Amino acid sequence: MRHRVAGRRLKRSTGQRRALFRNLMTELFRHDRIKTTEAKAKAVQPEAEKLITIAKRGDVQARRQLAAVLTDPDVTKRLVDEVAPRFKARPSGYTRVLHLGVRAGDGAPVVLLALVE
Repeated sequence: MRHRVAGRRLKRSTGQRRALFRNLMTELFRHDRIKTTEAKAKAVQPEAEKLITIAKRGDVQARRQLAAVLTDPDVTKRLVDEVAPRFKARPSGYTRVLHLGVRAGDGAPVVLLALVE
């Protein structure tokens, strides 16, 4: 039984899944949008929103928490200095998922995970 077990496994081990999420979030904050499968986007979306909420604080501890998750220091700096100030007035709902259709190779549903402007 999976009662009260949150999160998606995506058929990966813990380390692979953590690395996948870190890379997806880093690229999302680098480019403001990423094109990925629906399952990956839905798994990463709450984690990315939590990082934006942390970045809105903007203090040293927030920067350290972000650096522990994101793989590139430049993206951490960009998140705190450029991305988070855009969402100061917004309490939540920083990202959206737009459906793009299915992937030609395997028919997987593809979406665009983007930051709300």
